[in-house]
Amino acid sequence: MVSQKTTTTKDIGFTHEDFAALLDKYDYHFSPGDIVAGTVFSMEPRGALIDIGAKTAAYIPIQEMSINRVEDAVEVLQPNETREFFILTDENEDGQLTLSIRRIEYMRAWERVRQLQAEDATVRSNVFATNRGGALVRIEGLRGFIPGSHISAREAKEDLVGQDLPLKFLEVDEDRNRLVLSHRRALVERKMHGLEVGQVVTGLVRGIKPYGAFIDIGGVSGLLHISEISHDHIDTPHSVFNVNDELKVMIIDLDAERGRISLSTKQLEPEPGDMLKNRDLVFEKAEEMAEKYRQKLKAQAEEQNPEPEEFETPPALEEEEMVAVIEE
Repeated sequence: MVSQKTTTTKDIGFTHEDFAALLDKYDYHFSPGDIVAGTVFSMEPRGALIDIGAKTAAYIPIQEMSINRVEDAVEVLQPNETREFFILTDENEDGQLTLSIRRIEYMRAWERVRQLQAEDATVRSNVFATNRGGALVRIEGLRGFIPGSHISAREAKEDLVGQDLPLKFLEVDEDRNRLVLSHRRALVERKMHGLEVGQVVTGLVRGIKPYGAFIDIGGVSGLLHISEISHDHIDTPHSVFNVNDELKVMIIDLDAERGRISLSTKQLEPEPGDMLKNRDLVFEKAEEMAEKYRQKLKAQAEEQNPEPEEFETPPALEEEEMVAVIEE
């Protein structure tokens, strides 16, 4: 009788070892870098436990919950919520995996800004800080940098904090974690829609450098290079201009890709040296001289791209004849 009972137990018994073996048999293998679905089943003080189908609940710390700063886990996750998670590290000594949402957002943010750059899109962002080199913004959650040379604003950089600026992409490099943008290029592109080479505009001298003067033309800055001030030799632009001087200048180049507007007063001189001897005459004759410049450009373009020879146009075909020609 005892022997029969022992035999029955042996036939139907299911030990802890058997159960562990069964779990191992159906256990999924998770690796760092995998993106998996998981369900929040416990909120912790500085993170959350997530069920992803592993033997042990995975853990996501609060600093990995978003690409942005998170103060409380409930800002991002709710109990029983199911979503995607990135496996950040392999199992620790307790068999627990570490997860991340921030890494998924980070990858998708770079993908998005690459797409925006490819589309040559203009984006807007709020300046949250400045430094000696320029200003800092966030694009799709990523930290971006605007070099000082690409900030087109009259106020000091420090006063830009809190301002919303239109921006164009200069560099998008995920491997080097470099996201560089230009405020100047965005403004120039917008302004360029109303500008053209050969056009005369009025502007104010906003800055003078050894190599030229920066002229504000309706909110964007153009460069009047020292070589384009006059036909006569000039030692320094400071000998010709003062800050806040009002000038008539002609646009000689528009470079939307680099965000640059090149200007000239030399091309407006009725006689060489007039910009130094009789500035008022240059401004009075500006439109007349600009028209001559435009005609010169037109003639040069026609020389480079001559019109194709004209051939005698054959008589118009009747509809039936046209159909026959097409069918042949």
